[in-house]
Amino acid sequence: MDFDWKSVVRTVAPGLATALGGPLAGVAASALSDALLGRPDGSESDISQAMAIGGADALVKIKAAEQAFQVRMRELDIDLERVHQADRDGARQREAGTGDTLTPRMLAIGITVGFFGVLGWLLTQGKPETGGDALLVMLGALGGAWASVVAYYFGSSAGSREKTALLGGK
Repeated sequence: MDFDWKSVVRTVAPGLATALGGPLAGVAASALSDALLGRPDGSESDISQAMAIGGADALVKIKAAEQAFQVRMRELDIDLERVHQADRDGARQREAGTGDTLTPRMLAIGITVGFFGVLGWLLTQGKPETGGDALLVMLGALGGAWASVVAYYFGSSAGSREKTALLGGK
């Protein structure tokens, strides 16, 4: 199984991880590549390998890249949450424009049934000897997708914080 470098980035450099998941992915990947490889044009495979063998030194470099990235975003007056909000808004406007309410609902239902089905099966039957790791990877992917479904229909925690601030809360 390949090294999951993106989960390390999510833990060590959440700002870069957020950017990797949106329209600024190229900028974030370039920052990671530059920090780890000394050049901005490294592939995902190059970045993964550098992180896998880099140990604590790689973590320090990723954290430094995160800090430099945050400073650069402030210098450019780029609010990552606003960028992602605009990206989500575009998807919702597309859905409203097409009138297709069935596809998102069917996907949400399928992801929910899949996630809780696999989770329930693992809890009652245990991890199978063959293919068990693949099942765990599928559960992780479905869990991430399910979190996105919940955020889509009910809002994200960032949106909730903003709403609370607007209402005069802390």
